[in-house]
Amino acid sequence: MSSYQNPQHQVSVLQMNSELEEAQLELLSAQYAVHQLRLHYSSDDLARFGRRDVLHKSAEAATALRDFYADVENKIPPAEQASAPQPTPEQVAEAIEWLAGYLREQRERYSPLATPLTNLCKARMWPYFSAALLDRIRIVELRGTPVRVPEFFAQVRALGFEPPEITHMDSLTFLDIIAFNQRLSERALVHALVHAAQIDLLGLQRYAELWVHGFLKTRTHFTVPLEMHAFSLSSRFVRPTMENFSIEDEVVRWVTDGRY
Repeated sequence: MSSYQNPQHQVSVLQMNSELEEAQLELLSAQYAVHQLRLHYSSDDLARFGRRDVLHKSAEAATALRDFYADVENKIPPAEQASAPQPTPEQVAEAIEWLAGYLREQRERYSPLATPLTNLCKARMWPYFSAALLDRIRIVELRGTPVRVPEFFAQVRALGFEPPEITHMDSLTFLDIIAFNQRLSERALVHALVHAAQIDLLGLQRYAELWVHGFLKTRTHFTVPLEMHAFSLSSRFVRPTMENFSIEDEVVRWVTDGRY
């Protein structure tokens, strides 16, 4: 019997999924860190010169995680829509326009309510983002008032994709307007600012195009490269041994390398 079905062990499914998402964010951050290692060092170099204790502990942790998630995955019933039809090029183009239009519309909706970042917020973000970007950003705290769910989400589900639960997200970036579903937090602000920097560099149309193609490929918003990078950088920001680095430079590097 599942624990949430057992009256002796009541479990909040919402809390469980919230913790599952938090674990996924940390895994994405670790995946990004390992990817950087692979870019700079060969497995031979790591085996020859890497600290043995760190290598062994890392390998043990990775193996334990693989075994745990493999066991969970084996217990998941086959997806009902495993053979869902692929969207046509016309439908993909339409989805890109839907996303770009939605971001523009929500920017206009929240613009009259939005306020500049406080000097304190700017001071915390200055080592990581340029003053020019921070000066343009406006924020609005919704405090539980949900953002409008896009009407096109129904068509997305009809094609066998599950769109993100935007009403549960900590923050949403509508170009230069950031909406916080509850209260502003530093981690959510960093995540949103990464998206603002991505939109600045790529342009809204290209950003929407990359987001849609990434979502079609991975079928989950957490693994869209644009999102993965934002999750990774915000996790890096809140680490106990946080170091100063230019997040905008990181975004430029990913754009230049075509990694989005």
